[in-house]
Formats: sequence, structure tokens, C-alpha cells
Amino acid sequence: MKADPQFAPEHLALEAVRRLGPEAARWAERARLENPDLTPDALAELAVKRFTTLARISGAVSGATGLPGAVLDVGVLAWTQARMTLHIAAAYGLDPSAPERATDLLVLQRVHKAAEAARLALGVAAGRERASRMFTGAGGRPITGVILKLGLRLAQMAGVRAGRRMFAKIIPGAAVILGTWVNSAATKDLAKRARALFGRD
Repeated sequence: MKADPQFAPEHLALEAVRRLGPEAARWAERARLENPDLTPDALAELAVKRFTTLARISGAVSGATGLPGAVLDVGVLAWTQARMTLHIAAAYGLDPSAPERATDLLVLQRVHKAAEAARLALGVAAGRERASRMFTGAGGRPITGVILKLGLRLAQMAGVRAGRRMFAKIIPGAAVILGTWVNSAATKDLAKRARALFGRD
């Protein structure tokens, strides 16, 4: 993603479905075996609570570490939110490792407004991975510029609009509280959209 920050959300979505989809499916299957009376809504709520807590923790940590922590946290937050979204899909009986979940991630996280645009961007990103072109072109750019661009693209994916909330995390004296609130609010907003989408399928 650092070498190809323009398509960072797409790379993250593809990797999340590959790596996290099977984990989400196993979690849902295990939860249903342990508690057969658990409704899809109740199972989804368990996922939301678990990953909102993780998002709050990473927000508090990033608030205590200043700008480097804030930039790193948007990547952690986007990954945490992707895990939550795939767990919610599994809670509602959808296959979290299916390729269309990557499209869902990008639309739900408002990286793309429509599924068709998300599919097109995912195809480009996947092609760049296969052709290994994503590892070229970044070497000549200043690393701080690359990291900042990557941070802003992942902030967009994590629902941290235009990086403004990300930078709110570095305000002296309030960064821990703001970091917790920013991550929690963005994750809860995403959870509502995911439950509305997957719950009606």
C-alpha cells in the first residue's frame, strides 16, 4: 500500500477478504454452534461491540503517540473496520470470503459511491498487484509524502473524513479522548450501514 497509496483502500479490501474472510466465517459458525438460539441481529451486535472496543483502544493509543501514531492508526482502524464488516456479513449468513465482499467494503466505507466503480477500482488494483507494478514508482518520492498520502487515503476508508479527524488526535491534552471518540464514532457509523446492507440480503 505504501508503494501504491492511490489504491490503498482497494489493496486493503482485497487483502482483508482473503485473510479475514475465513476467520469471520469460522467465528460465525462457532458462535451458532455454541448458541443455536442466537439471531443474526444478536450475532451482528456481538461483532459490533467487539470491534468498536478495539477501535476505541487503538484511538486512545494513537492519541497518546502524536502524529506518527495517528497516521498509523488510520491503517489499523481501516483493518479493524474491515474485520467488523466481514464478521457482520457472516452473522447474516453471507460468505465473508466471497470476492463481492471487497466491493461491499469499499462502498460501505464510502471510498466509492457505487458498486460498479468499486469493482473497476478493485480490478485495477488487483491487476497492479499481479503485474508487480505497485512496487515501482514510489522509490523516488519523499517517504513523508508517500506516508501522508497513504494516511489520507486510509483515513477516507476508515471514515475519518479528509484527515481532519485524524489530525484532531494530535491536539495536546485532548488527543487520547478525541482519538477514542473519533474511532468509535466512525466504527459505529460503518456498523449501521453494514447491518442495513447485509441484514436485508
